[in-house]
Amino acid sequence: MADVLDLGSAEKEFEVSAEKDKVVTKLKKTAKKRTGRGFHAAAFDNTDVSSLKPRASSHKPQRSIEGWILFVTGVHEECQESDIKDKFGDHGKIRNVHLNLDRRTGYLKGYALVEFETYKEAHSAISSINGSQILGQIIHVDWCFVKA
Repeated sequence: MADVLDLGSAEKEFEVSAEKDKVVTKLKKTAKKRTGRGFHAAAFDNTDVSSLKPRASSHKPQRSIEGWILFVTGVHEECQESDIKDKFGDHGKIRNVHLNLDRRTGYLKGYALVEFETYKEAHSAISSINGSQILGQIIHVDWCFVKA
């Protein structure tokens, strides 16, 4: 004697799936609308981008308490403080160089802060070093603080 397993008929399966569809549609109708961050995308669509003015490239630098600070981006992760001083030292006396390290890797984060005593030294460094290379990587130099 062989045991026969009855899995039921296909009609019952269709009825169950139809009931599930009804439940899902009912849940969708009664679901509460979400509010908050990320749910108001329509608010950003009203902005006319053509009316916004581009930033002026001739921004005025702001002196920090101690001196004129330059923001150097695109710095190679294995760059040393001596490499930065060699590159910027030709333009005047460097008061301070700050290289921020990533805690996990121990390498540079990709930027540096270079401080000069006078405006003329900092300005000459920007005009001559911006777009040059350190350790084979192109760096960009700009003022760290600007007047708004």
